[in-house]
Amino acid sequence: MPQAPAPIAPPPAFTDRSTGLLIFGIIQIILGLLAALMIPFAMLGAFMSRLVPGAAGMRPGQVVSGIVTYAVIAAALITLGVGSVQAKRWARALTLVTAWYGLIMGSLITILLTAVLPVSMRSVMAQAQQNSPDAASPGLSAAVVAIIVTLIIVFVAFFLIVVPLALVIFYGRKDVDLTCRHRDPVERWTDHTPLPVLGASAVLFIGAFFLLSAGITTPIFPFFGRYLTGIAGAGCFFAFAALDLYLSVALFRLRIAGWWIAVVAALVRIVSMALTYGRADLMRAYSKMGMSGSELQMLNSTPLFRSHVILWWGLLSGILLFGYLLFLKRYFKPLTPSDVGLTAPPL
Repeated sequence: MPQAPAPIAPPPAFTDRSTGLLIFGIIQIILGLLAALMIPFAMLGAFMSRLVPGAAGMRPGQVVSGIVTYAVIAAALITLGVGSVQAKRWARALTLVTAWYGLIMGSLITILLTAVLPVSMRSVMAQAQQNSPDAASPGLSAAVVAIIVTLIIVFVAFFLIVVPLALVIFYGRKDVDLTCRHRDPVERWTDHTPLPVLGASAVLFIGAFFLLSAGITTPIFPFFGRYLTGIAGAGCFFAFAALDLYLSVALFRLRIAGWWIAVVAALVRIVSMALTYGRADLMRAYSKMGMSGSELQMLNSTPLFRSHVILWWGLLSGILLFGYLLFLKRYFKPLTPSDVGLTAPPL
């Protein structure tokens, strides 16, 4: 008897988004290349700052931190872009959670700039008017300042809000998830962790990097009503960076103990920052770091630093993270014997 032909697999019951994954992957690769292009500009800016008369120039730690930051961002975007082009499950998951993080933080940064940048620009122009009485008329200066501020805010809003929002909308579609699962049928290491928990793990991992960077460049650590500087401040930053790295792994593995430690650590940080920002003198802490009088005067004349807006913005970020960790409690349960020995599938 003739053999029956093998059954043909039915077409997937979803709209294939391979083209969209290709397009958005290329966009991420381009953004990564733009971030890499900022590395030589950062080096050039550091060099030019030393040529300005009376300026102290950028500190070596700040230069290295900026270069490493741009390099990490470039590597991450290019890697996620290539993974998106290949329709990998892990690329879709990581792109979605990092885009959400970028959208939230980008919105806060844009709001901060919108509130503070006009005041800072007016302060700079007023100082320029005092130093140079023959400068342009106040009306013309105000118009120029308004145009510059508007362009900066639009530029920042595009890259920090519009781009992450587009990534969230596209990679959050069910068809995109099904397309990646169809084209990448192998179970990946991101599949065992719910996306909200994966997002918290990514936030803590990114936070560990920035804490490490702050410990190298500006070791001023808020510690329950005072600022720790120098070796003590750097040591606190390094210790919390190690803690965040551990918590990132613990949350990824859905360890209930890691969730409890993360919640307690977040609450301790909020209390420490609130006490320090309300009592301690930030300018005095900067003076302990060896900043000159001219540098302190320049910082103190900037409304952004004088009003401590950045500090309270950091406190708000900590409160948001604390609330998000409380929301994640539903995904954690006590460890059972069957959970021991589980390993994540390969990338």
